[in-house]
Amino acid sequence: MTNALTHTPPDASVTLRLRAEEAMAVVEVADTGPGLSEEQAERVFERFYRADAARSRRAGGANGTGLGLAIVAALVAVHQGTVEVDSTPGGGATFRVRLPLAPEEPGDSPGEPARDAR
Repeated sequence: MTNALTHTPPDASVTLRLRAEEAMAVVEVADTGPGLSEEQAERVFERFYRADAARSRRAGGANGTGLGLAIVAALVAVHQGTVEVDSTPGGGATFRVRLPLAPEEPGDSPGEPARDAR
């Protein structure tokens, strides 16, 4: 959400959506900003990758480290979820996180030990 607000021009919009899709919670952050090139979209979840440092500075001096989306991807993976981006240059971007609504079996959730069936 912060990335969308930082990189979307004032005359564009940012939308947050939450829905259930089968056994998954789906969170989407969509914007009508400048979008990402194919190369940027492929690399945006890499540690230390910054899609456009110049655009970031123009947007208000936000000089990020390129870790935010990498951390999101790692946390989502730990919870057996997925994260993806759909974008075209000039057409905005949609970031989508899918997380299971419930662990498949006891012990599947991080930090939850398996329980004995006694």
